[in-house]
Amino acid sequence: MSKVLITGMSGTGKSSALIELATHGYRVVDTDEPGWREYRALPDPPDEAHQGEWMWVEAKISGLLDAVDDRSLFVQGCVRNQSEFSDRFDAIVLLSAPLEVMLDRVARRTTNPYGKTALERRMIEADLVEVEPLLRAGCTHELDAARPLHEVVSDLIAIASSASASG
Repeated sequence: MSKVLITGMSGTGKSSALIELATHGYRVVDTDEPGWREYRALPDPPDEAHQGEWMWVEAKISGLLDAVDDRSLFVQGCVRNQSEFSDRFDAIVLLSAPLEVMLDRVARRTTNPYGKTALERRMIEADLVEVEPLLRAGCTHELDAARPLHEVVSDLIAIASSASASG
């Protein structure tokens, strides 16, 4: 079955999509959960907002992608070294949304504290300008995540089915 990476900025609905996909019986892994990634401090931080970066634990991600299962796998995350695994995914889907939508979502969510402080909101704004274009350049699909969650999930399922059929 297919392996799909769901990536994007904070507040685009990656984790919400995973929760919904799990209810449909798909395998899902949220790499924001402990053990999947590690924080690496930068030796010479450029500013207050960028003291370090999150990186996937390569052995864990490799093991996950090597595992055999009849069900499609959806992995969500946005880390510096995800491009090292691009060729291991059948599809890479960028969830994008306007900044106002993202900031509203992170302000209202109760499942993740990130995005509540002024510094974190500034980081989200900076990442939208600096990181999202890099994600866009490396993705196979881009979905408008400002739409209702069930529409985004339907599109993700269709992408996985299409990748399965062509792979």
